[in-house]
Amino acid sequence: MTSDRRGILYVAGAALLWSTGGIGIKAVAAPPLTVACYRSAIAGLALLAFFRPRAWSARPAFLIAVVSYAACVTTFVVATKWTTAANAIFLQYSGVVWVLLASPIVLGEALVARDIVAVVVALAGMVLFFVGKLEAHFAGDAVALLSGVCYAAVALSLRRERGASAEAAVVFGNLLTAVMLFPVVFPAPWVPARAAAILVFLGVVQIAGAYVLFLRGLMLVPATQASIVGLLEPVANPIWVFLLLGERPGGFALAGGAIVLGAIAWRTLRGGQPVAELPAPD
Repeated sequence: MTSDRRGILYVAGAALLWSTGGIGIKAVAAPPLTVACYRSAIAGLALLAFFRPRAWSARPAFLIAVVSYAACVTTFVVATKWTTAANAIFLQYSGVVWVLLASPIVLGEALVARDIVAVVVALAGMVLFFVGKLEAHFAGDAVALLSGVCYAAVALSLRRERGASAEAAVVFGNLLTAVMLFPVVFPAPWVPARAAAILVFLGVVQIAGAYVLFLRGLMLVPATQASIVGLLEPVANPIWVFLLLGERPGGFALAGGAIVLGAIAWRTLRGGQPVAELPAPD
């Protein structure tokens, strides 16, 4: 198996783990900042034990990676609580457009036609996929759009940092989230046992496990391609809803999901340009 295909599988695995977030966050009967604080605290400790990071610095690029990560995970939880899970996921993945446009500038990775086609077709499929599910929730939708910008910043900065530096950025990003939100959450009572179990799952599996795979994938594929493969997340989300809640996806959802999967498969099978060595972190 080529390194490009291995990278795609890593990112696909991360997307499947991320996709459990919508239903998990909705299942915790707690304010959004409480969920974000506890989830990131658990994820930060899990990643700290796994990566044991030693690479960190005060370089602007590293700090951007840490802060954008903290902003991304926080805004996504708030958006999921303030709007529908469909809106939150759909609007966050508008970030793939920002990754596509910014990769040549930030990373020097060429903007190629097949990436543009795959992004346009996949987003069109997502529109069809969410027919009847998108509702107007102004505040939540605005936060979800901001989460999309933060998502793009995370993908670009982690791809640039890569390796030990990216691992440290994710660890410190989670810990920063927990530390910054703790004064807001405290002295809220501890969540019930069922909610605590869900938060442990979200922290250890949905965040920590996913980012272990995602960082490995970013070592092997360009940021734009990783973001395209990450569109598996919104496709997988209703599968969990069906398995756990018995809610069957409609015909539009099935057609939209097929289009998104087709765009990802087409982009993957077409292959990609060799992954050039990025300049060493400054």
